[in-house]
Amino acid sequence: MTFDLKTAFKYIILFLIGMGVLYLAFRGQDLARIWFEIKTANYFWVATSAVSVLIAHVLRALRWQMLYKSIQYNVTFWNTYHAVIIGYLTNLTLPRFGEIGRCSVMQKVESVPMFASVGTVITERLFDVLVLLLTAAAMVMLQYDLVSGFLHDTIYLNLVNKISIISFLWLIGIAILLVGIVFISIYFLRQKFSKKLLRVFVNLRQGFGSYRKLKQKGLFLVYTLGMWTFYLLSMYFAFSAIPSTSGLNFDAAFTAVVFSGFAMAAPVQGGIGVFHWVVAQALVLYGISFKDGLAYATIIHSSQVLLILFLGSISLFIILSKKAKIK
Repeated sequence: MTFDLKTAFKYIILFLIGMGVLYLAFRGQDLARIWFEIKTANYFWVATSAVSVLIAHVLRALRWQMLYKSIQYNVTFWNTYHAVIIGYLTNLTLPRFGEIGRCSVMQKVESVPMFASVGTVITERLFDVLVLLLTAAAMVMLQYDLVSGFLHDTIYLNLVNKISIISFLWLIGIAILLVGIVFISIYFLRQKFSKKLLRVFVNLRQGFGSYRKLKQKGLFLVYTLGMWTFYLLSMYFAFSAIPSTSGLNFDAAFTAVVFSGFAMAAPVQGGIGVFHWVVAQALVLYGISFKDGLAYATIIHSSQVLLILFLGSISLFIILSKKAKIK
């Protein structure tokens, strides 16, 4: 993986955007009060929340291992787990590079072709997106009166206003240009790298077919639901960490999980800034002040980052100390 000045500049910009959102979220807030909430938090519940996230990571590794085994790669659980954790560690620095990072780990220690791994990652991520969309739909249906106003005023209207600024004809022109670029690129790539592209296509198709070849699809779905259940529990347990959120129930945790799921999809290192703002906004719906919501979001986000830094460092050391597996 190589980086040039343009790539470095791109990620510096993304980091600055995240810090900017973080600044806007905390601007005008009582920072002394927020710090007091964080400093006096009940860290037993913070640790319980972090353990719930760890269990979710373990379930993700088990689920990913199933996909590998379905396409005849007998990978070990520990290598898969270390790859998952290193992927999260990579995302703290380079957003969206975590998936490539964990595929690179599996290529090194299990000799799985990179694009076969990429296919399995895309497959499992599609299931995560499906669960997130289903939970979001359930949130809207079950708590329509509570969340509809926020979704309409804060999300929909802002989106419509931004889109309306761009001419419809410009959008059509940009779309035609992009399609043309894609087709021209494919043509030239096929001329120059036809054999290599064919190999990439075969490996990707193998990875994409991993779910279809699963013999225990039910267990795969259990792992998927289990992961999201522990994400929910991590949010719920952290409510008890500070007095201002200790009275919240599973409804609030459910909404916070959905909002944070979309926030973590933002191409910003570790969701910094975006996660804080979105989670705080979610808790405002349940009568929590934005200030206290920020304190809660800071506690849970920081605990998860520290967990990944600790576990990721261990996993990285273990993987780097291993010799590459050669088949």
